[in-house]
Amino acid sequence: MINLTTLDDYDAAIAAYSSDALWALFDGDRTHLNLAHECIDRHRARGIAVSVKFADGALEHYTFAELADRSSQFAHWLRRQGIAPGTRIALVLEPGRAFYSCLFGAIKAGAIAVPLFTLFGPDGLALRISDCAPALIITGDASPLGAQFAGLTVVAADDTFWQALSRESTVFVPQTRADDLAVFQYTSGTTRELPEAVKHTQRAVVTVMTAALYGVGLRPDDRYFCPSSPAWGHGLWHGTISALALGIHIGAYAGKFQPRRVFEALHELKIDNFAAAATVYRMLRNSGLAPHYPLTLRKCSFTGEPLDADTFDWIEQTFGVAPASMYGTTEVGVIALDFPGLRGHRIKRGALGRAAPGNEVAILDAAGAPVAANIIGEIAVKRRGTWFRVKDFGRRDEDGYFFHAGRADDVIISAGWTMSAVEIENVLLTHPAIAEAAVIGVADALRGQIVKAYLVLRAGFALASADVQAYMKTRLAQHEYPRAVEFIAELPKTPAGKVNRKALRDIARAANEGKSTS
Repeated sequence: MINLTTLDDYDAAIAAYSSDALWALFDGDRTHLNLAHECIDRHRARGIAVSVKFADGALEHYTFAELADRSSQFAHWLRRQGIAPGTRIALVLEPGRAFYSCLFGAIKAGAIAVPLFTLFGPDGLALRISDCAPALIITGDASPLGAQFAGLTVVAADDTFWQALSRESTVFVPQTRADDLAVFQYTSGTTRELPEAVKHTQRAVVTVMTAALYGVGLRPDDRYFCPSSPAWGHGLWHGTISALALGIHIGAYAGKFQPRRVFEALHELKIDNFAAAATVYRMLRNSGLAPHYPLTLRKCSFTGEPLDADTFDWIEQTFGVAPASMYGTTEVGVIALDFPGLRGHRIKRGALGRAAPGNEVAILDAAGAPVAANIIGEIAVKRRGTWFRVKDFGRRDEDGYFFHAGRADDVIISAGWTMSAVEIENVLLTHPAIAEAAVIGVADALRGQIVKAYLVLRAGFALASADVQAYMKTRLAQHEYPRAVEFIAELPKTPAGKVNRKALRDIARAANEGKSTS
């Protein structure tokens, strides 16, 4: 049995870990389980469940009891609309009362909730709607989506909607099985890739506890805030579902990201456990607002992409705690993590952490064989007795810590040299004039590929390509400096806030093709 009140030592935590111990945290079992009940209904006496900080500065609070009632009413309303179990319900909503009521209400009813980014453009949204084929779309304003998806039922979460729900019963008893589908989750990739939903069952609320307890370090007395959108895996599973399932009051963010509002939320909600994408920490650092919001955290964690050394140091100095890495994929879940809050585990700057409990992780060579320490290969995790490659390169040191060396398509091979885009980016970010950096390989007739850097400068700074190249030549191997440098106002990012290197490769490829035809 995992005792959450005494889970504070690394060796003891590893010894206590088992899948049976995770199941013991819940009301349901391997046969009958409902995710919404585990997150909301069983905690209805615990007070505030969710506080949402909005981009306009407003702060709203919703109790477990309120969300239990509203989600039950939505579940009854779905049944009244003829929605059968297994039917997809698309939610194009920012975090707020409607989002949480509809998310958990759909899951209670045995339907499949499909959270979708409100920031997706028409094409990106259409691809995902086409893929999941929902019976209903719930959104804030029905007009734009109603016109785009004329063949679907689009419902606005307006006063009429809430009046209809108010006539339904606040008691709904879920009848779902643990293996019933509950959520379709889309990654935040580009719209040029055909999207495919990762399909999660009701039992995913149990599976995610590994990341919750050991990656985010969640405990029942935490004051927790995660600004990631719940349309992204980090925001939904680690920011919302896992914390609520433990009865923890969560903080969320709605609207266009503004560093000032995040600092305000951390201060107003007295947050002591903060989880965010690596990009969010960089944006907070670059805002220069930290001195106006003195904060001290007990735990903080990051995910989405590696964290550069300067931002790591800034977090330690600003929040008083080392940031813990949590690494995994939407498809296979958490792989490596940093056990925030646990004695006996040292967080190493630049590392992804050690293998998550219950996971066997290795670095494989091209033939699929594990390699020795400090040899770069492809990161893989064992699933059902077979190595599953996650399409990331990395290495493992003598202490069992894993380090990221870039996506498989982010590795650059120039004149026979293999280089990591991540390593080059991290060095670029140590330059005082550079706020953001992204590196890709571009075609070159002589070398096959060369390193190209896209850079965003800090306000008030000027820099020439030659200055960047001279700086890099003194810090990396001579062949690793960027032979091409382009200064841009803003890096393209996915809706989850990660740098969109694919978009940069497309831009570079189009520019190269334009040159060849001119």
